[in-house]
Amino acid sequence: MWCLRLGILLPGPLFHAAPRHGLHKLASVQSASTLPKRKFQGLLYPFSVLDPYLDRSVDRTNFQLFQPCLEDIVKAEQLFHPSRSNQIDYLSSAVRMDHVPALTQPEVCFIGRSNVGKSSLIRALFSLSPEVEVRVSKTPGHTKKMNFFKVGKAFSIVDMPGYGHRAPTDFVDMVEPYLETRSNLVRTFLLVDGSVGIQKADFIALEMCEEMRRPYVIVVTKIDKCGHGALLTNLLSLQDVVRDRTSSCFPQPILVSSHHFSGIYLLRCFIAHVAGKVELSNTAKGQAKHHLCNHVN
Repeated sequence: MWCLRLGILLPGPLFHAAPRHGLHKLASVQSASTLPKRKFQGLLYPFSVLDPYLDRSVDRTNFQLFQPCLEDIVKAEQLFHPSRSNQIDYLSSAVRMDHVPALTQPEVCFIGRSNVGKSSLIRALFSLSPEVEVRVSKTPGHTKKMNFFKVGKAFSIVDMPGYGHRAPTDFVDMVEPYLETRSNLVRTFLLVDGSVGIQKADFIALEMCEEMRRPYVIVVTKIDKCGHGALLTNLLSLQDVVRDRTSSCFPQPILVSSHHFSGIYLLRCFIAHVAGKVELSNTAKGQAKHHLCNHVN
C-alpha cells in the first residue's frame, strides 16, 4: 500500500535542500528521515505504531484510506516552504463574515475545543516558516477571532475560535455563517483530543458540521499524551461515532502530535491534496479507493 520502503530512502533531490534558521528539528521530512527507520515510519504514518496493539479481528480499512507515498508527501511539503514566489504569512483576522478577506484560492479551516491544541497544530504545520506568527497560549480559549493564513497562491488556512470552555460569546454567530457560506472552503478539520476521546462539546460541533453537509475530517490530537491502549480505545469509540452518526465525515481520522510531529507531514499532504495541489500517485484499493473518491477527490 505504501510507496515508502524503509530500507531505501528516496534520493536527495526530492527534498528541499536549503536549511532555515530557527526551524524545528523535525519540521521537514528530510530532517525526520535521519531518525531510525521505525521512528521515521511512525512519524509519517502514526497508525503504524498502534497497529501491532490492535486485535487482529478489528477491520483496519478506515484507518488506512489516505496513505500517500513518500514522493507525494514531499511534494506537498514544498508548498509549505516559503520563498520569494511562495509567500507564507498571517493574512488577517475577522469576527464577522463582512470582515473576512475576499479570497478565491481553496481554503481549509480548523475547529475544536478551546484546549484541544488547535493553534499548536497550526504552528506545527507552519514550522517550515518560523517567521509566521501563530500565537499559542497555555490558557484555553486564547483564539477569539477567525485568523487567516495564506500559503502562497496555493490555499489558505483558517484558525477558528475554540468552542466549549471559554469560547467567545459570539462563537456560533462567527463560525456557523462561515461554514455555511464560505464558497472556497474545501475542507473543515474538526479536532478531537485523543487523550480523552470525543466529548459532549465535540458532538455538538460534529452535529453542526453534519447540518452544513460539507465535507470534514476528524483530526485526533495529543496522541503522545496517553498510552497505546487508551488511545486505541478512544479511536475505536470515535470510529463507531463516525460510522453511526455521520455522512459528510471522511472515515479515516488523522492522528497527530504537535509535540512529536507525528502525522504532521501526512496532514500537510491531505491539505495539499484536497486543495487540488497534489495529485496522489498511489491510493488505497477497493473500498478505500471508493471512500477517497467520495470524500477527498
